[in-house]
Amino acid sequence: MIYVIGFLAQLLFSARLLLQWIMSEKAKKVVSPSIFWKLSLLGSYLLFMYGWLRNDFAIILGQLISYYIYIWNLDKKESWRKCPVVIRYILLLTPVAVMGYMFKDLSAFVNQFFKNEDIPLWLLVFGSLGQIIFTLRFVYQWLYSRRKNESVLPLGFWLISLTGSLIIVAYGLYRRDPVLILGQSTGLLVYSRNIYLLQRNK
Repeated sequence: MIYVIGFLAQLLFSARLLLQWIMSEKAKKVVSPSIFWKLSLLGSYLLFMYGWLRNDFAIILGQLISYYIYIWNLDKKESWRKCPVVIRYILLLTPVAVMGYMFKDLSAFVNQFFKNEDIPLWLLVFGSLGQIIFTLRFVYQWLYSRRKNESVLPLGFWLISLTGSLIIVAYGLYRRDPVLILGQSTGLLVYSRNIYLLQRNK
């Protein structure tokens, strides 16, 4: 059941990339459609749950960094306020509630996520580094988009995606985690193609 949640999250992430890729090919330039951000938010919500159920802090950390950036982009696309109010509140408050619960008993949190025999500390640091790099693409995208005052996916976003994804694939191989391996591997082609499209349009 845990793997089903993880694979469903990665399916949403793969679908967002596929749709973005198809729409970019049609437009002959890199585009940032609303559906990309909607699928990102849903996938992130599920992958956050998956990380929690797998006692994998690297996954949780990666989702926390980008989660609210997805919402910001949806707001820029004028799609966020079209969601029912109840759903918006659930999406906004779930990560906050979970983190509050996690930090309520700090020693239990440390034992659960940092003294896990299945994930040695060096591997946790390596996986977290990959997740941080991979997720920083959305911080970069957010800062870039704020400067442009529109939601865009610039070259730096795709370069950071490629780098972080390669590290996460390596982490997934060490962890023997099919969700991470499959989910990250499928994006490599799309990242490379978007880099090519942006360079060609220059």
